[in-house]
Amino acid sequence: MEERGWDQVDFVYVIGDAYVDHPSFGHAVISRVLESKGYRVGIISQPDWRDPDSVSIFGEPRLAFLVSAGNMDSMVNHYSVSRKRRKSDAYTPGGVMGKRPDRACTVYGNLIRQTYKKTPVILGGIEASLRRLAHYDYWSDHIRRSVLLDSGADIISYGMGERSIVEIAEALDAGLPVEQITYIDGTAVKVKSLDDVYDAELLPSFDELRREKKKYAESFYTQYLNTDAFNGKRLAEPYSDHLYVVQNPPAKPLTQTEMDDIYGLPYTRTYHPSYEAAGGVPAIAEIRFSLTSSRGCFGGCSFCALTFHQGRIVQVRSHDSLLKEAEKITHEKDFKGYVHDVGGPTANFRHPSCRKQLEHGVCRNRQCLFPEPCRNLDADHSDYVSLLKKLRAVPGVKKVFIRSGIRFDYLLADKKQDFLRELCEYHVSGQLKVAPEHVSAPVLALMGKPEHKVYETFCRRFSRMNERLKKEQYLVPYLMSSHPGSGLKEAVELAEYCRDLGYMPEQVQDFYPTPSTLSTCMYYTGLDPRTMKPVYVPKDPHEKAMQRALIQYRNPKLCDLVLEALRKAGRMDLVGYGPKCLIRPRGGAQNREAKNREAQNRGIPQKKRTNTGASSLKKKRTIRNIHKKK
Repeated sequence: MEERGWDQVDFVYVIGDAYVDHPSFGHAVISRVLESKGYRVGIISQPDWRDPDSVSIFGEPRLAFLVSAGNMDSMVNHYSVSRKRRKSDAYTPGGVMGKRPDRACTVYGNLIRQTYKKTPVILGGIEASLRRLAHYDYWSDHIRRSVLLDSGADIISYGMGERSIVEIAEALDAGLPVEQITYIDGTAVKVKSLDDVYDAELLPSFDELRREKKKYAESFYTQYLNTDAFNGKRLAEPYSDHLYVVQNPPAKPLTQTEMDDIYGLPYTRTYHPSYEAAGGVPAIAEIRFSLTSSRGCFGGCSFCALTFHQGRIVQVRSHDSLLKEAEKITHEKDFKGYVHDVGGPTANFRHPSCRKQLEHGVCRNRQCLFPEPCRNLDADHSDYVSLLKKLRAVPGVKKVFIRSGIRFDYLLADKKQDFLRELCEYHVSGQLKVAPEHVSAPVLALMGKPEHKVYETFCRRFSRMNERLKKEQYLVPYLMSSHPGSGLKEAVELAEYCRDLGYMPEQVQDFYPTPSTLSTCMYYTGLDPRTMKPVYVPKDPHEKAMQRALIQYRNPKLCDLVLEALRKAGRMDLVGYGPKCLIRPRGGAQNREAKNREAQNRGIPQKKRTNTGASSLKKKRTIRNIHKKK
């Protein structure tokens, strides 16, 4: 501050991550955007949450404190799906765990309030965005209030916050009291009365949500139908007669020019030099030589929170903007010629799914790709193919990979198939990761994923294309266990698919109930909020372990779990020596049973067992011993 001649900053930004000045980190984008508008921003990274003085380094900001847990929800960052503490944190210098608190937004907000009672506090980032209204919290197994109330903050800037944070800054700079800034799109605020809130749809009260799971499912689906910037309604959630949390409609999507301007800001593209002694920040490795070409996703997967956070309308950067960034990357000292990724939430989405979206928004009650591609879908990869060709031609670039996920049903919907050839010929490093997730039709329907036959069609076309190109390349499928709707029967079906494929994944993603997804709502309520029909939910940790083990049935350490799962599923026909069996018998009665079953399958008469077998064996052993003594 002294070097810049500042006596006070306009905003103090408290973050749970290490400070990385790269456009893949939310705090870098928001601070650079505010800086470009003339505001002074001071960043406090990973303060000691046990010490109120740790947030007083810059003194009181002129306008507000900004608070973010970081690029990940702090609870997901700290705990695995089995609620076990993780050993490292990729967003902390040296990967050290424990530099941020659980529920970081809440803790940081209250920490600030201990010293600065009246200073406005604005929450942002993924943790606050997905907890902006009452939500199911997997780690406590309870419905929790809006994080706005628990943190003591004044406003949540939810979703991608570039528009809303600038509007908030301008309102505060104009002298407007924070309690009167209740109108900005892309924000959630608390009010004492709805008298001045117009056109709001009233959600069930917090007490109702805690009492009745059906009410929670209904409320969540109302929120889900109002995630679009063009047709989303204002929502109000009552907590008492004198306290409401109001969610304003989402902020409008960014234009291509606005996207270019944001990604063209003067990022240093690396972590703060003070972290060098600790070995740097591990998370930078994945994104340092990658390009973000888009945001938003119309894929509609039930277990993904992108609908609530980035929205379904795809926003893109121009070719010129991406080529300039690629050229910058080539001059970085550690660049070896390989661009690791060009994409976004879904790599091959480079424009809105249909022409009407930027005027009317997305359909409220229909998906673009599920249960099958909409007839209005504009499935066209020509812009993406053109971009990839230009990036390959940048001097210093040897190879451009695509790692951020290909939506294979969208690829198949493109009649030209130019992209598949381009993908196989230039952009796969031997293996391409794709996400069919499951094979069981009922589970796929709950996931919002296409039927398994669609994935099989893609596999055949991928294989034929590689044969034509004389390349040996493989698909690596991501699979998920224990999703709502998946019982042992469905898990066995997935295991049989892995057997027929000759593939055993080293890691299996067990469904993780994170805030604000359709699947998490199913997990908590046992209902599909879209239809209100009951859904089977595997919650018992032992059953979840069996479902994971079935997918990894070749692992000898998991044999007992696989055997137990097959027995409970009534599929002991998969225990034996035949080509369709998953595991071998463990000896004794199981061994005899398997051999008899195998003999029956082959039409071989079984030998009758008699009681003389044991005594005959004893006589033979006695005679053998006598001969040895002689």
